[in-house]
Amino acid sequence: MSVNTFGRLFRVTTWGESHGPAIGCVVDGCPPGIELGEADIQPWLDRRKPGGSRHVSQRRESDTVRILSGVFEGRTTGTPISLIIDNEDARSKDYANIASAYRPGHADYVYDAKYGLRDWRGGGRSSARETAMRVAAGAIARKVIGAIGIRAHLVEIGGDRATRFAAQHLDGSDLHCADPDAEERWVAMLDKARRAGSSLGAVVEVIASGVPAGWGAPVYGKIDADIASAMMGINAAKGVEIGDGFAAARLTGEENADAMHPGEAGGPPGFASNHAGGTAGGITTGQDLVARVAFKPTSSIRSPVDTIAADGGATSIATTGRHDPCVGIRAVPVVEAMMALVLADQMLHHRGQCG
Repeated sequence: MSVNTFGRLFRVTTWGESHGPAIGCVVDGCPPGIELGEADIQPWLDRRKPGGSRHVSQRRESDTVRILSGVFEGRTTGTPISLIIDNEDARSKDYANIASAYRPGHADYVYDAKYGLRDWRGGGRSSARETAMRVAAGAIARKVIGAIGIRAHLVEIGGDRATRFAAQHLDGSDLHCADPDAEERWVAMLDKARRAGSSLGAVVEVIASGVPAGWGAPVYGKIDADIASAMMGINAAKGVEIGDGFAAARLTGEENADAMHPGEAGGPPGFASNHAGGTAGGITTGQDLVARVAFKPTSSIRSPVDTIAADGGATSIATTGRHDPCVGIRAVPVVEAMMALVLADQMLHHRGQCG
């Protein structure tokens, strides 16, 4: 299997399967001299790990990370940083019924079509379990980009959209939601979907603040193109918007223009709006970078769905085991991590060209 690496200068290669002994990654290209220990990584993993509430998978994984290389006396050495997390609560027997049948919406059929074999234990390499290592690598990327703030939150579940942003509510929210009223509705919707053996889709918004103007490149290294690629590489992601996204197509030129005005003496210019989501011509403007990612409903559901068996015959399947009724909830820290990886890579590219 090829293409297990993300990034150009700040590169992350992940390895491992959902029900194997462990998962891990190698981070290459991290500058030397950055303070780093497991304690810098673990809090971000704790936000993603399963079992945190009734609204996510009840698989019990501590997701305890260990640094195996690339750090000496608490600082990065500039050599590859290897990270590992042991799988502690895999239950492969839950997946015995899909060994000979394909789950619609999953990678089961296409793995067989491509490789001629597949690991049916939880989806193997295609499982969202792999995203734990993206979060771990993203924690290192956050150290590289310094004071830039990255925060993601759910703005929609099951077609029901949040209408306000109460920042003080976000930290205590099991659903990563900044709208208390919306969260109350979403909890009821999730409980109903879980009881029915079904699932719901979601939209995650991510905002990166403090990104300086000038990162990115105008042709094949566009910052917004890299963000879109990073987000679409997350399991179950089906769409990405930068700034106003598709809504921009319904505006006039006057409405869509992010009018500029002089800033304070010696400072950057000001903007009257941010329809473009912090980019212009593929390069950051100094405004907040804003993106939204749409996630499909979880494909692993208890409700029977028509499918085919490995021999091509018709059958139906109901997926047992422990699954998220809405993958968008635990995708929030993954979206943040992918934004951090993009920014770390773009920062190093910018420094390499422009000093």
